[in-house]
Amino acid sequence: MKDFRSLLVWQRAHELTLAVYKATKNFPGDERFGLTNQMRRSSSSVATNIAEGCGRGSNQDFNRFLQIAFGSSSELDYQLILTLNLAYLAPDVHLEMRAKLIEVQKMLASLMRKVQPEMLGC
Repeated sequence: MKDFRSLLVWQRAHELTLAVYKATKNFPGDERFGLTNQMRRSSSSVATNIAEGCGRGSNQDFNRFLQIAFGSSSELDYQLILTLNLAYLAPDVHLEMRAKLIEVQKMLASLMRKVQPEMLGC
């Protein structure tokens, strides 16, 4: 069993989550239970599912949790577009966060391709 903390993709996903928490701190108060909550949940879901997948017993399970993590990253991708269009995020902050997100998505896609049932998983 591998420690999820040693996975670079988990580390990058965690950094992205911290960036989302920081950025959403300044959202309008009426978004506290709306977009702020949704973005925080979808971003933390990426790292959470990577961690949970590492705790599972098979590569098939691990891959399934990586797919869920990727789905959560796609939710965050849309939410970043929405926050830019609503002018909740400055364009430069949006670009920085989107770059982090794309990096995580590429790493997830690569890891999903590498995780095969005959290989050892986390």
